[in-house]
Amino acid sequence: MTENIAEKTAPLRHDWQQAEIEALFDLPFADLMYKAQTIHRQNFDANAVQISTLLSIKTGGCAEDCGYCPQSAHHESAVKAEPILPLDKVLESAAQAKSTGASRFCMGAAWRNLKDRDVDRVVAMIEGVKDMGLETCVTLGMLENHQAKRLKEAGLDYYNHNLDTSPEFYGEIISTRTYQDRLDTLSYVREAGINVCSGGIVGMGESRKDRAGLLISLANLPSHPESVPINLLVQVEGTPLDGINNLDPFEFVRTIAVARIMMPQSFVRLSAGRENMTDELQAMSFLAGANSIFYGEKLLTTDNPDTDHDQHLFNRLGITPLQVGQQQSEDKHCSAA
Repeated sequence: MTENIAEKTAPLRHDWQQAEIEALFDLPFADLMYKAQTIHRQNFDANAVQISTLLSIKTGGCAEDCGYCPQSAHHESAVKAEPILPLDKVLESAAQAKSTGASRFCMGAAWRNLKDRDVDRVVAMIEGVKDMGLETCVTLGMLENHQAKRLKEAGLDYYNHNLDTSPEFYGEIISTRTYQDRLDTLSYVREAGINVCSGGIVGMGESRKDRAGLLISLANLPSHPESVPINLLVQVEGTPLDGINNLDPFEFVRTIAVARIMMPQSFVRLSAGRENMTDELQAMSFLAGANSIFYGEKLLTTDNPDTDHDQHLFNRLGITPLQVGQQQSEDKHCSAA
């Protein structure tokens, strides 16, 4: 069985060029979907989705000026700065997430960077969640090398640090952190042996060329991120991007499909914006190769579909949740492909 998969699956690439990615985006929609679905079935169970739950452990007051983020201290949004959550509250939320089907628990802090004084508190959270049998993920801003190593020692499974958009469009969205800062953090995470979760946000007024540029930046890393979240901008009053034109839903699905083609063995996650997506748009996204979602009523500070709605959608589509540690099944790949 393994040999058959190897014959059907092309080698992973890290040399994608702008013109060929724009050509993928330009394919007729049905052709692009067929190509993405074929690659998806070569690498994953086409009817299984990984479920994560995200908790804000430190909300608001961030020193960064990201134009999309209501947690920035630079913007006049309704989100106010709050202290870091106590350990028992975090573990209570993790237990609730596990009881509703999540296999991974993600913890996010509105920090520019992780400070050494906060490392021990984060480590205690990671260890407590791991003891429940859940995978762990954190997003804490920029890291230094020694901090990444400490998180790895605590048993951290994934670190999320998004590139947000293309290098060319990046300066239109944020000025307080460089693109290289983000790449450096991803490098420290990879060197520490932690799985990388990195993606971006679409619908911020960027061009198709920029969406291609984001995916090239991710796929041409020395190793593909194990998890690639594709966020659809959630417009929040008080942020600079409030009122921007909405992205065409078909363009969003195209972005998912191209991500699947470029990073065939990565989990591609539907992240922020699902609250505003129809069931039909989510179904098309799964068909295009998305196979991970955030589950629960909140994503940090923005709304998300409730778990009952997601379970009903999964039932309608014949989708089953992946369990902790469950990855690609070679036998399923062969039968599906």
